[in-house]
Amino acid sequence: MYKVCILGCENTHADAFMKVVITDKFAEDIEFVGVYSDEEAAMQKLNEKYGVYMMKSYDEMVGKVDGIIVTARHGDNHYKYAKPYMESGIPMFIDKPITCSEKDALMLKSDLIKYNIKVCGGSSVPLSENITEIKKDIVSGEFGAIRGGYVVMPVSLTNSYGGFFFYSQHLAQVVCELFGYYPESVRVTKTETVLSCIIRYKDFDVCVQYPDKSDLYHANVVLEKKVTGGRISLSGCYEKEFEEFYNILKGGRQKVTYDEFIAPVFLINAINRSIESGKEENVKKITE
Repeated sequence: MYKVCILGCENTHADAFMKVVITDKFAEDIEFVGVYSDEEAAMQKLNEKYGVYMMKSYDEMVGKVDGIIVTARHGDNHYKYAKPYMESGIPMFIDKPITCSEKDALMLKSDLIKYNIKVCGGSSVPLSENITEIKKDIVSGEFGAIRGGYVVMPVSLTNSYGGFFFYSQHLAQVVCELFGYYPESVRVTKTETVLSCIIRYKDFDVCVQYPDKSDLYHANVVLEKKVTGGRISLSGCYEKEFEEFYNILKGGRQKVTYDEFIAPVFLINAINRSIESGKEENVKKITE
């Protein structure tokens, strides 16, 4: 039996993952041994619904679990919650945003490497069937090289969970997955309700928009011989996201490199710098 705790259970992911395992019977060899949140009501809700233990502190289960799920609403808590469990070397799911700061992202990467930890997480959107189909068109080579693209996904500009950082990784991670993890620069223009951004790669640009409090998820990639993509359905993404964690929990392969895992943090921070400066901002390189 794999023992797992959820840290930051105020996020909807906590309930969704427990439903997948407990209600939908995804796996019979997983036991949720505890949940933690700074918001006690969130723990109480899951305790009443699933009977799961309410942890006294986020580090209470160190040495007692086989894996952790870190899904706090505020990204600044993600590395903090994961840090005490690093020496155990156990697999980890870390939700979006991986972290809010580039500094925390680099420290997280360093610990993951040091303790040989398998990790997954971030946005669930790249796991949608629509994104999978777009990637097939790209990697097939049948339609030529990428010439550009357009992505639009929602953002929450005003909230108590990190502002722009709270929801912005959905779009950033999709951009990384489709166009490459290491863009060169970004430039943002904004209105009261929409952030528009040019993300510059070496050989092409990607136009993206973050409409505030929207429900639109859309991605197009312009190839030499085809424009591929369209509206993105999120159906089944929670299940696929948990399946990735279950895979590494059982010893399976980690799907992305550590650099790729933290790359969206660097894109998000470059966009945020451009929001504040009104200028084109370089995407910082991922270095040790």
